[in-house]
Amino acid sequence: MNAWQALPDWLAREGSLMLVSVAAVRGSAPREAGASMLVSADRCCDTIGGGRLEWEAIAHARELLAQAPAAPVLLRLPLAASLGQCCGGVVWLLFEHIEGRTATAWQTRLTALENGQRLLRECSMKTSSIWQLDTPLPRPADTVTSLELDKPGEPGSWCFRQEISLPQFPVTIFGAGHVGEAIVRALLPLAAQIRWVDTREDVFPAELTSAVCCIHTDDPVQEVREARPGSMLLVLTHSHAIDLELCAQGLRRQDLAFFGLIGSQAKRSRFEQQLLMRGLGAAELAGLTCPIGIAGIRSKQPAVIAAAVVAQLLLVHENAALARHAALSRINSAPLTQIKIGLPSC
Repeated sequence: MNAWQALPDWLAREGSLMLVSVAAVRGSAPREAGASMLVSADRCCDTIGGGRLEWEAIAHARELLAQAPAAPVLLRLPLAASLGQCCGGVVWLLFEHIEGRTATAWQTRLTALENGQRLLRECSMKTSSIWQLDTPLPRPADTVTSLELDKPGEPGSWCFRQEISLPQFPVTIFGAGHVGEAIVRALLPLAAQIRWVDTREDVFPAELTSAVCCIHTDDPVQEVREARPGSMLLVLTHSHAIDLELCAQGLRRQDLAFFGLIGSQAKRSRFEQQLLMRGLGAAELAGLTCPIGIAGIRSKQPAVIAAAVVAQLLLVHENAALARHAALSRINSAPLTQIKIGLPSC
């Protein structure tokens, strides 16, 4: 769960807190511009890169939190000279006080982000952030930032702008057995949008039902039909008959990012024969990944299988994101991070 996803809950529980964001980066740094974390009096959520940089940022955020709410603060930190870090670049950190009374507004913003909208942010040395929801842009879900320093006639001034959207990582898991549960738990820290499906009642662990969309249904095949385009589907139910029905439906879809079936090479061969008899062709069968998980890991322990499978999903997810970046960079030449010095304000 990242800072934006945690923010409404944290405001409701902690009251006011500090939002610490990487406003800009020059040279090598542990995190990219747009990375953010939450800091309360005794807890933190997400990361701006760890190490001495984050340690100093947390300490400074808590000093500011103890004071009356004030305008945002921007700090320039040379990593090597000031902090002794090997990265050697320069990072600009933005500290902003977020008040507990805004928890409801942040829940509305989070819901919009989860539905694919983007959140626009603009703040300066004089004013706190203005937050505005907008429609998605035709580019990957990344944070786009710009930092304007030293406007003409205003030395020391700055203006920060940010476009925030949640990464789209939709995963539907069929089967709430030991491996299914282990995969869900491994995916939770990765901000995936998880749908967890099973035909059996009372199989979902109670502590996971609030964090995951758990679906008990007599018709799991319908959930294959309703999976959003670009989804990754994993089939690992308690029944080979259900597995086969899910494969027959899922492999006919050409808009899924990944379709995986737990099992051996022998299971794959048996399923391929039965699917051919149902009219699926070689091209459709080529979309089946079975066995699942990155190569070289042989353990059958659920947690180990989960690690191998989630690593495989991450490879697919990141390769798809790189492909989208490459395609869209030919359309949109503006970089994702800009530092403007001495340029007119918009």
